[in-house]
Amino acid sequence: MGLISALFGKKEPLDFKKLINEGAIILDVRTVAEFKGGHIKNAKNIAVQDLQSQLNILDKNKIIITCCASGMRSASAASILNKAGFSAYNGGGWQSLQRKLS
Repeated sequence: MGLISALFGKKEPLDFKKLINEGAIILDVRTVAEFKGGHIKNAKNIAVQDLQSQLNILDKNKIIITCCASGMRSASAASILNKAGFSAYNGGGWQSLQRKLS
């Protein structure tokens, strides 16, 4: 196991709380209706289907943590953002991410 860990590295889980404290933003990529039903305080909302056309309103100097209902759309959103030159991480489902931040 030591050789495998040395070759591939053991990834430490991201400390989302630390990223937020350092100025990262949370981007909730659910629909407006889903967002209105509950969200993380201070999160921005851009639905994943609208993300490509609204990249210009996001700050490339900020780390972005994406979230959605389950983690599927947020994974797609993080990929879109990373391909566009942003530093983005998939935070998964918003309720799970909220628990990690408390």
